Amino acid sequence: MQVYVSGINASVATSAPLRERKKQRTRTSIQQAALELFARDGYRDTTIAAIAAAADVAPRTVTVHFPTKEDLLFAADPFAVETLTARIRNRSDKETTLDALRDWMATTMTDLSSEAPENQKRVWHQRELRAHVINSDDTLRARARAGYYEYEQIIATGLGQDLNQPADSLVPRLAAITAVAGLRELYESREIRERNAPPSTVELLAWVDRVIDFIRAGIASLEDAPPQKHGQFPV
Repeated sequence: MQVYVSGINASVATSAPLRERKKQRTRTSIQQAALELFARDGYRDTTIAAIAAAADVAPRTVTVHFPTKEDLLFAADPFAVETLTARIRNRSDKETTLDALRDWMATTMTDLSSEAPENQKRVWHQRELRAHVINSDDTLRARARAGYYEYEQIIATGLGQDLNQPADSLVPRLAAITAVAGLRELYESREIRERNAPPSTVELLAWVDRVIDFIRAGIASLEDAPPQKHGQFPV
């Protein structure tokens, strides 16, 4: 009996990764089809039935993997807030929040670039499609903006600790908002959009460094400003 049970366990252990890979392939196929239809036909005019047909799956399969159309658009971002939160919270005593942020960007980009070339192109193409769809719809832009709030909060909290200020003080909040907006706009900037091929990790990190240098300079300029009387704003 023990041998029989062990055999079943071995079979389950072998088949589980296969099922997971098949599930991931299905999710990828559905999301790719959805993004292409959103970009071509418009987000609101694209139906679940059309997405299912384009992905060659049943409509029920689409909704099992992505319960709402918004999930199709916003799910599976490799730059996840959970990993950023962990990276900033676990930074060393010698690291600033901006150091940790830069390392998180570099690590995530390196992980993406380690994938097969066809996967790299797919991920980049998906980011382009997603940005186009979101920027074409006021409601989606608002939804995306609301999603950035969590990123801003964790960065502001870290910066507040670095600067010995409350996280909701002007400098941490302003720097955090600038960081999130700047890193997001990398993918929408003319310099990157007009390229004929996806930029390399090295090229992207050079732009990340420009954003972070901009933030460092902004923090320094505010921190070096002469003290103001209570209730008086600098001019």
